[in-house]
Amino acid sequence: MLTFEMILEAREALAGVARVTPLHPVPKFGKDVYIKAENLQLTGAFKLRGAYNKIRSLSPEEAARGVIACSAGNHAQGIALSAAKLGIRSVICMPAGAPISKVEATKGYGAEVVLVPGVYDDAAREAERLCHAEGYTFAHPFNDPLVIAGQGTIGLEILEQLPEVEQVVVPIGGGGLIGGIALAVKEKKPSCRVIGVQAEGAASMYRSLQMGRPKTLTSVRTIADGIAVKRPGDRTFALCREFVDEVVTVSEDEIASAILALMEEQKTVAEGAGAASVAACMFGRTPVDGRKTVCVVSGGNVDVTTLSRVITKGLSKAGRLVELTTKVTDKPGSLWHMLQVVADSGANIISINHNREDKETEVSACVVTMVLETRDQNHVDSLRRELSARGYLTRN
Repeated sequence: MLTFEMILEAREALAGVARVTPLHPVPKFGKDVYIKAENLQLTGAFKLRGAYNKIRSLSPEEAARGVIACSAGNHAQGIALSAAKLGIRSVICMPAGAPISKVEATKGYGAEVVLVPGVYDDAAREAERLCHAEGYTFAHPFNDPLVIAGQGTIGLEILEQLPEVEQVVVPIGGGGLIGGIALAVKEKKPSCRVIGVQAEGAASMYRSLQMGRPKTLTSVRTIADGIAVKRPGDRTFALCREFVDEVVTVSEDEIASAILALMEEQKTVAEGAGAASVAACMFGRTPVDGRKTVCVVSGGNVDVTTLSRVITKGLSKAGRLVELTTKVTDKPGSLWHMLQVVADSGANIISINHNREDKETEVSACVVTMVLETRDQNHVDSLRRELSARGYLTRN
């Protein structure tokens, strides 16, 4: 059973091991909004806290047999580094689709990596099988009291860094992070609201709280791989039901926009899971006006290729990148006149395709598809109206 005293003990154990991460104001997202930058933690995510607290608690016999864990990446790196610091063998089962950067980083910290087809829950089953077969100690990424206690130290730091905090917004995957933070915050300051955030395509805790019991989703789909969990833990579900005030969801486009905003406004890189809390505030999923709000940016371990796609999605969501398709008459000068409208609007052409062979287009016309760099959604709407007024009907 998790207690507040266990979180206090974890803080003592983590002194000199985990960083006390900074708390930064982010005026762009609201006058009283801050981010707790766990993306600047060792290994690039909060997971080191719970991982080290678990492994340092192993008996000599357990340590001699080694530790096994399952993870999409961040818990893996936390376990690998913690085990290496304590001289303990670690084996990590990871989903085969985990970002390459996270797989390689985990190996770099000294762990043996086993790639398992499927998602996190499939890796979890393989880790449990190996645990029983080889005698390892299983370090669950979120449903373990010692792991949750380690994550709860973030709540203590927030209260010390911003005693007047009124609301803490936390990403949820399996629930270990928010479970620990919520217990710590409610113990010290019961009036402070704790809000959880999940991706719409991986809303297992959100659905479970609606049903009144842990629910297993048939599938999960989100760019926020760190919170792509089909079923929350029994312990974390109980903690959320008791201490969390509300759980909300955000879309993929909103997560992408939050990643982009953090890069541009804060010069900080967040992975999808880490940016989910910011997305909830940016898009009004949780009110921030008049409330001193802390968004926990849980990690920054985003794969470069994923980041490229996320930036493109974020630009599109913000109306700064748009694809338009229209028709022009197939005769000299027609394309030039249409492009002049685009140029006069101030849009920048990234790419263009001029197709005479579209099967659904009359012989006398061509289909033109353009990718444009624009200022915002108002700019896009204005350009559409101008093109339409000149006879160029557009579609996405």
